[in-house]
Amino acid sequence: MAQAIILDTGLLVLLVVGSASRSFIARHKRLSGYSADDFDLLSRLLARSEIIVTPNTLTEASNLVRQTPEPARTTVGAAFAALIEASEEVYVPSRYAAGHPDFVRLGLADAAQLRAASGRMLLTVDLGLYLSALAAGEAAENFNHLRDNRTI
Repeated sequence: MAQAIILDTGLLVLLVVGSASRSFIARHKRLSGYSADDFDLLSRLLARSEIIVTPNTLTEASNLVRQTPEPARTTVGAAFAALIEASEEVYVPSRYAAGHPDFVRLGLADAAQLRAASGRMLLTVDLGLYLSALAAGEAAENFNHLRDNRTI
């Protein structure tokens, strides 16, 4: 059985833009801290995994991936649609997410990810989200640690 991995918004944007074209990563305004090598690392991590997303994360990512000029925007949009089709979407009611102890600090999208994390690996670049997941006893990986070590 494939490992289920919840992706945070930043990594979802990297995955979508890089899937459209590795060359788009360097030109995308929301990915200035990433490289094509980071996309390759993320792709290897996800190769045999089921990608889990929440509607909140998809909405945030949708707003961010579109922040690139045409004709790249159309290509990125098509890659985003394909990723949505291939992912497992888990709905977490906002009321339930807002009841998470870290909701006020992290916000709705991250709190929903924490609620959806039970039995799944959370992969994030967000230190606050990562630490909250660990504190709650959830499986989590900080992508920045993996990037720094290039362990995969």
